[in-house]
Amino acid sequence: MSDVAPASGQRWLTIIGIGEDGPEGLGEEAKRLIATAPAVFGGVRHHALAASLITGEKLSWQSPFERSVEAILERRGTPVVVLASGDPFLYGVGATLSRHVAAEEMCTIPAPSAFSLAASRLGWPLQEVATISLHGRPIDLIRPHLHPGRRIIALTSDEKGSGDLAALLTAAGFGQSQLTVLEALGGARERQRSVLAADFDLLDIDPLNVCALEIAAGEGARILPFTAGLEDELFEHDGQITKREIRAMTLSALAPRHGELLWDIGAGSGSIGIEWMLADPSLKAIALEQSPERAARVARNASAFGVPHLAVVEGAAPLALKGLPEPDVIFLGGGGSEPGVIDTAIAALKRGGRLVANAVTLEMEAVLLAEHAKRGGFLTRIEISRAQPVGGMSGWRPAMPVTQWRWTKG
Repeated sequence: MSDVAPASGQRWLTIIGIGEDGPEGLGEEAKRLIATAPAVFGGVRHHALAASLITGEKLSWQSPFERSVEAILERRGTPVVVLASGDPFLYGVGATLSRHVAAEEMCTIPAPSAFSLAASRLGWPLQEVATISLHGRPIDLIRPHLHPGRRIIALTSDEKGSGDLAALLTAAGFGQSQLTVLEALGGARERQRSVLAADFDLLDIDPLNVCALEIAAGEGARILPFTAGLEDELFEHDGQITKREIRAMTLSALAPRHGELLWDIGAGSGSIGIEWMLADPSLKAIALEQSPERAARVARNASAFGVPHLAVVEGAAPLALKGLPEPDVIFLGGGGSEPGVIDTAIAALKRGGRLVANAVTLEMEAVLLAEHAKRGGFLTRIEISRAQPVGGMSGWRPAMPVTQWRWTKG
């Protein structure tokens, strides 16, 4: 399917948010539009809520969902109503349809979102709360938000979601966090129950629920600081990892910007790609690693850091780079001295894209020196020393120096 098509000159598509109170929560205009629509798309639950109003054809969502989008677009220019839960443009169907239908062709009548309803029930200022959708998405996405004192409202997929959250919190050292399950908000079946994550024992949970979390950290809780350069011990690794201080300087050189895609070539433990993605939810990364064991480790680390959508490609550069989406930024941390790797990376990079390469071996350093002489850019020598015991006293023990080349493609 294509992107947004030219506007037809009329608002033929109406997206209406409906709550658990059904028609009672709708205004007169929303009721009229539903009642007069020749076709009403929505989920089975939405159709049941609006059953007393619908006179046209009921069309339930298909799998995959793209088939329903195609069916809606086939009716372009004739009145179509789409029923959605709450606010259609907050993790809802409106966001999907807006990629195919111009705003001038749509009319939207939103209802309060589940986030708004939950915040109002709890008395939480919504602007001070982390809101996240785990509906049909990996539960690990909650991990970066787990900070002491943080309030989180999370949409879940079903009746098992709250128990899964409680188990994750407990395993990560946040078992004393208060977990409140808010069920069927806005309807006759609405219910609210609270329990500590470690003591979770709630039964008969409505599949339509939202979880509100008040985070409390126990000793040894896995807290992911907001800064770059996370502790090496947080990563599962076999020694093949860009060390903390070097990683912080490398992330600074990579300079993440909204929506960019990073290629992490020779990913090792995946630490660079993971911290890149933690910088902002819009960022994407592909981690390339030729060792099957390390590639599996990268995937485990990505889940443990709450970025399970990090793409892991098993293979060796330059061959495995073929066919990958065009990168905005490339980090070359391993294997860069192999024939053709750096040339292939540079050729793939977007115009105006950035490349950062680190060298610890003389062979890789020679490659970077030659590239700097040929293309320009910036060379930096990074040397780190750490205090360690020397007999009964302490002394500085230097780590292997790193030569870093930073370059922007003209």
